Parts: sequence; C-alpha cells; structure tokens
Amino acid sequence: MNIARNSVVSFHYTLTNDEGEVLDSSKGHEAFTYLQGSQMIVPGLEAQMEGKAKGDKFKAMVAPGDAYGEFNKELLQRVPLDRFGGQQVEVGMQFQAGEHSVVTVEEVTDKDVLVNGNHPLAGVRLTFDVEVTDVRPATADEVAHGHVHGPGGHHH
Repeated sequence: MNIARNSVVSFHYTLTNDEGEVLDSSKGHEAFTYLQGSQMIVPGLEAQMEGKAKGDKFKAMVAPGDAYGEFNKELLQRVPLDRFGGQQVEVGMQFQAGEHSVVTVEEVTDKDVLVNGNHPLAGVRLTFDVEVTDVRPATADEVAHGHVHGPGGHHH
C-alpha cells in the first residue's frame, strides 16, 4: 500500500541540519506513527511521504517555509529583567508567553532579557533520513478523531 491521505504511517527517521548535526532521531525508540493528511508532521515531510510504501528509504530535504517557518526578527524582544519576579534567568530557559507560544532566553544582562519567540528550528533547512516501516488504511474512528489509535498512536 502506498501512503495517501488517511493512511496510518510508521517510520524511523534521523533529522539533521545543513551542517550534518543530528537534531533528532527515532533510533532506539519505536517508529513514529501518524495519520497522513492530519498535519502531525511538518508539511514538507508529509508531502514527500505521499506515494511511498513500506520498506522505502529516502532523504527528504525540507525548506524552512515547509517546516518551522523562516526566522522572524520581529519575534526577538528585550524584556526588563524585573519582569521575571526575581527568579534566576539563564540563556536557554523557556517561558510560556501567552496561551500558545513559548519564548527562549537568548541573552541576559543586568537590565534586561532577550527572548526569542521563534521555534528553535525556524530558518533551518531540515534533512530527514526516513525508513517507512508500515502503512495501513486508517480506521473510521482514526479519521474522525484526526489521529492514530492503538500501538504507536493515541489511546482512549
């Protein structure tokens, strides 16, 4: 069976950047399982999965615009240090900023903190080294719920 909309797909991957640095990998873990067409993986990878079959191995190069977006300088903001309530703030810390966004601390001075609202992989071209391990039709419940049920997926 080839991967198409509403297929349940399992795959192993190694994710690298242009410098070859490994950013993430499923090695040593269960294969990642998702519902094709449900936007559970970055759009550029999901598009390149289309038509593949169990056993296929391939490299998918994904531009920033088809992954986590371009780096947006407007999402860099200096916040007065006293806004952090006296807590110790360090580079790399992350804070909830609003209902759906997270900011990462980029720099700390004695007066303020530079926070970055971009996704950590914004502006990065990604390379996925993929091995498709299984493809099956989704059940009616999986399609209705928009996610995989059972092993590798969501359990109700």
